[in-house]
Amino acid sequence: MPPVATVKSLDHLVLTVKNLGTSIGFYTSVLGMKHVSFRHGGVERHALRFGQQKINLHVSGKEFEPKAATVQPGSADLCFLVEDDVGQVLQRLREDGIQVLEGGGVVKRTGAKSALASIYIRDPDGNLIELSNEKTE
Repeated sequence: MPPVATVKSLDHLVLTVKNLGTSIGFYTSVLGMKHVSFRHGGVERHALRFGQQKINLHVSGKEFEPKAATVQPGSADLCFLVEDDVGQVLQRLREDGIQVLEGGGVVKRTGAKSALASIYIRDPDGNLIELSNEKTE
């Protein structure tokens, strides 16, 4: 039986956060995302744009419907491909006093299309954030 639909890309995802301003500050200043606000149903909403995707932000306890069955700040595990060399990103994170997990260095991982060179950090809610470069060799 053929699938009901065939997925071609990710448009957006939703992160539930404890503090909207803290999360916006982290993702804009550390990861270079752009904060945007928009109105939907007469309510102001907030998102983070990067590339051709966005992350919609829901404040814990004030989520928009419909929402996932079990929402909780700090339950996401996200991998972002970055433009910068992860070795340079690692150095900047250290200079900014941001803890790098997995031994504090660059590790090898497997991505959707290729091998990855990755570093791991946590956002203010404890979400696991992987920052990666695709490796062609």
